[in-house]
Amino acid sequence: MAGVDGTYDCTVKSPLGDQKMTLTVRGENDKFTGTVSGAMGSSDVSGDVRGQQISWKQQMTVPMPMTLDCQATVDGDTITGTVGAGAFGSFPLNGARVHAG
Repeated sequence: MAGVDGTYDCTVKSPLGDQKMTLTVRGENDKFTGTVSGAMGSSDVSGDVRGQQISWKQQMTVPMPMTLDCQATVDGDTITGTVGAGAFGSFPLNGARVHAG
């Protein structure tokens, strides 16, 4: 799964403004583990890998506790996707790989 492995600096366009986060992905077979840290909180994450697509759930702590449903596609060193925030809707995620593997 080296195609998705790496550390990404990402921005989520939310109603509260741009939310910066760092996502680290380490894939193995059709799963991945990693971490997310940033303005919305920090947590360990795990999810699914399908080719260049990854999906995961993460816990947000700021400004309120909530589970986010995230999906993204890695294309070279670019990552794009969406962050679903339940009744609040979905928001675009964009970023770039800053460290491979």
